[in-house]
Amino acid sequence: MITTVLTTTYNFSAYMIYLPIVIALTVLVSQFLFKNSKTFMIDIFHQKKDIAMATNSLFKIGFYLLNIGFALCIIEFFQIETIERLVVALSKKIGGFSIYLGIMMLLNLLLFLKGRKHAMNKEKLIENENTHL
Repeated sequence: MITTVLTTTYNFSAYMIYLPIVIALTVLVSQFLFKNSKTFMIDIFHQKKDIAMATNSLFKIGFYLLNIGFALCIIEFFQIETIERLVVALSKKIGGFSIYLGIMMLLNLLLFLKGRKHAMNKEKLIENENTHL
């Protein structure tokens, strides 16, 4: 006769703690980033507010999809049998995701800065052409 030993794991608890935290972090970072990027976008699109806001919204949706998708891809936890292992596993997952989210925020900021620089160079080029006429 084969006996099965039922062990209690904390995996379900890990998922229920991890998901709200990473979703909240993503929303918080996204709101902060895209609230403050409106100025960049308006500058990049030469004061054309409607195009700037539409583009900013598209960036925001992409940011959500990319980061929440990544959080779901790395969600797997392996046999968490003690509270101590639960805390360690959550710390590693949430810490790693936070680092990733910070890198993604910086990459978005670099895109905004590069777009602004390109827009300013284009503006200077147009000014130089107008002064030579």
